[in-house]
Amino acid sequence: MKSNHDLTSLGFATKAIHVGQSPDPLTGAVMVPVYQTSTFAQKSPGEHTGYEYARTGNPTRTAYEACLASLEDAKYGLAFSSGLAATDAILHTLSQGDHVICSDDVYGGTFRIFDKVYRKLGIEFTYVDFTKPEKISAAFKPTTRLVWIETPTNPTLKISSISRVSALAKSHGALTVVDNTFMSPFFQQPLKHGADLVLHSATKYLNGHSDVVGGAILTSHTEMYERLKFLQNAVGAIPGPWDCFLIMRGLKTLPLRMERHQQNALKIAEFLSSHPSIKEVRYPGLESHPQHGVAKEQMSGFGGMMTVWLKGGLAESRRFLENVRIFTLAESLGGVESLIEHPAIMTHASIPEATRRELGIQDSMVRLSIGIESAQDLIDDLKWGLKGI
Repeated sequence: MKSNHDLTSLGFATKAIHVGQSPDPLTGAVMVPVYQTSTFAQKSPGEHTGYEYARTGNPTRTAYEACLASLEDAKYGLAFSSGLAATDAILHTLSQGDHVICSDDVYGGTFRIFDKVYRKLGIEFTYVDFTKPEKISAAFKPTTRLVWIETPTNPTLKISSISRVSALAKSHGALTVVDNTFMSPFFQQPLKHGADLVLHSATKYLNGHSDVVGGAILTSHTEMYERLKFLQNAVGAIPGPWDCFLIMRGLKTLPLRMERHQQNALKIAEFLSSHPSIKEVRYPGLESHPQHGVAKEQMSGFGGMMTVWLKGGLAESRRFLENVRIFTLAESLGGVESLIEHPAIMTHASIPEATRRELGIQDSMVRLSIGIESAQDLIDDLKWGLKGI
C-alpha cells in the first residue's frame, strides 16, 4: 500500500490487511518478512537504518504494532510477549504509594499480578463494581493514578460505561485503562469513548488460532507511549518476530471471525436460555443482560463470550464439561475452535473463594468461548453435554 494513502479513510477490514504491511521493497514479497535476527548492521557507529538491536525494535514487530494501532484508531501501538507482560508494563509506570481502582470482577491473572506482585511493592488496589457509578466515585483518593476497566468483565460479563468512567477518572487526574480482550477492536474501540490506554491479550481474538501468546497496548497519549516504549525496551518482555508475523496474519481475518463468533454466540445463547438445565445465561446480546443498553451504546456487536449458571453444583458442571465432544475443555478463549471451562477451578482459581462467591463465580458457573464451527453442531454438542443434568 502506498505510504501517502490516507489511512483514516480506510475501512476496518482494509486496515487489518494493509496497514504497516506494504510489499517488501527489496523482493516485492506481499507478506511482511519474518526478520529473524537479533541485531542489525550499522554503516558507522550510531549510523543505522532505524534498527539496532531486536529487543528495541524489529521490522516485523513494527508492522504488527502499526496495524494494531490502526484498528484501535490509536497513534501508537506496543507489542509484548503476553497480555500480562503488557499489564506489567503499565503497572511499571506507577510508584510506591500510588492507587489503582479496578473492576471487581477481573481476569484471574490480572488479579494475581495486582495482589501478589504489585501490592507487595507498595501499590494499593481497590476493587469496585463498575456498574455502580457511586461506588467508583467513593473509591477515588488523592493518590489514584489509574482506573482499570474490564468490559465485559471476565467471567461474569458485567458491562460498564467507558465514557462515564473515563470522564470520572479524568476529573480526578487519573488515566483509564480498558482491557478490550473480550470484544476486540472490531466490536469496541475504547479510545473513542475517552479511555487513555487499551490493553489486549493478543493470544485471544487478535491472533484467533490458539497458537501464539502475546499482548499489546494501544494509545494516543504521547507521554504514556514514550514511558511505555522505554519500559518495553528496558524490561524486555517483547514478542519474537515469528509471533508478530502469526498474529498479524490472524488480524487479516479478524472482521470475518468476529462476525461469525457473534452469529454463533447469539444462536447458542438463545438455545441455552430455554434449556431446562440452565439457570441463567449471561450474554451481552440478550435483552436479559443487566447492562444490555450500555452494550448497545459502546459496542458495535456482542462478541463470542458467554457465561452460564447450571441448575445444580460442581457435580453437574463436571459432568457437562466432561460430556461435550466438540467444545474443548481448556483455558483461554477467542480461537476459531469453541472452548469451555470452569472459572472457579481454572481461570479464576487465584481469586479468594469468598470473593468468588460474592461475584457469583460459583461451582455452577461455566464459561464458553464460542468458535466459528457450524452453529447447529455446537448446539447439538451442548444438548449432548447437558443430557441427564
